[in-house]
Amino acid sequence: MSEAQQTPAQKMIGDFAPKFVSLTDDVLFGDVWEREELSKRDRSLITVASLVTGASLEQLPGHMQRALENGVTETELKELITHLAFYAGWPKARSAMTVAKQILAEN
Repeated sequence: MSEAQQTPAQKMIGDFAPKFVSLTDDVLFGDVWEREELSKRDRSLITVASLVTGASLEQLPGHMQRALENGVTETELKELITHLAFYAGWPKARSAMTVAKQILAEN
């Protein structure tokens, strides 16, 4: 399989942890993200909020980009982070806002 055909998990982890890649691709993105009970837009909002509250900055850029692709607006991303500053903590929100600024500048 060429690199262009690989999933993000395959590119990042590859043969290092094939079961983890399989669970990421097949279960998380192949099943959970495809369930109809929540829209992909709503799943993106939930995921970004969870990553911000957990200070999971490594995954945040990819999920912010996915959120934009799933219909979340630039204004909504900024408001989500601003709102979370008061619930998750200012430092986490400040770090997330920096990531958002970079992602939004690229779009």
